[in-house]
Amino acid sequence: MQRYFAKDKVENTFILEPLDYHHIKHVMRMQENEEIEIVFEGILYLACVKNIIGDVFIELLKEIDKEQQSEVQKTICIPYLKEQKLDFILQKATELGVDEILLVPLERSIIKAKEEKEERKLERWMRIVKEASEQSKRLYIPKIVPLKEVNALQKLEGLKLICIAQRECKSIKKVMKMNHECAKINIVIGPEGGFSPREEEIFLQMGFIPVHLGKRVLRTETVPLYLLSILNYELME
Repeated sequence: MQRYFAKDKVENTFILEPLDYHHIKHVMRMQENEEIEIVFEGILYLACVKNIIGDVFIELLKEIDKEQQSEVQKTICIPYLKEQKLDFILQKATELGVDEILLVPLERSIIKAKEEKEERKLERWMRIVKEASEQSKRLYIPKIVPLKEVNALQKLEGLKLICIAQRECKSIKKVMKMNHECAKINIVIGPEGGFSPREEEIFLQMGFIPVHLGKRVLRTETVPLYLLSILNYELME
């Protein structure tokens, strides 16, 4: 059954994004009274499609389920990347249960953040994680927060990890066993060229624990998926 996130709820009717109405009518070609799932404010509802030949509206039928968020919140901090790689991470990290994605400007990132284009890009990124949330049957959409400087990560609470390939450090498995009761996990992932020595020291001074991911060297777009899979296994999600 198709799932959509509602913008608003007025009495027994849900308000969707314009693209969702188009998807219902012209892509899915739904019929009058066809049932769909609607998520609004962390609650899952059963609803049905009305007035399919005119201005479609969505009528509430019943509440199905309330939000069941993970006990451990997962945040990944990733560099600005080329469009295709970043889209891939946003989509797959959402499917794997990430709660928040922070975009961090790093010295060796090929792509540099440009404020004049950021608002338009953020709208597109949010559409990607929304669609991935619907596809993977989530009850909430991950947050995407573009940051202007590395020092903004100083404010993060919870367990803070940084993936560093060159430095002698513990495996993420060992670190997780030592911190299995943490309520939030924040992981920083470097760009294709890795972190600069200056950045490594900044992160260590901010309390980030260096971890390695094993003997293999992974592509930047592979690392978040590898990490989230490990965390889901360790947390049994």
